[in-house]
Amino acid sequence: MLVKIVTFFLIGMAVLAMFGRLRLPGQRKLEARKCPKCGAYRIGKGPCPCKDKKSS
Repeated sequence: MLVKIVTFFLIGMAVLAMFGRLRLPGQRKLEARKCPKCGAYRIGKGPCPCKDKKSS
């Protein structure tokens, strides 16, 4: 009985690992919203705040 429970647990963990490796449709859009210069997420349609700062 204990072996059956452990087997089902390991199979369940393997299934969850396979689903975790899938690329969800919204992730590609989310990566496109990152600033290429600083890597921060851009919120809204304006430029990234790092472009507003004066370079020193």
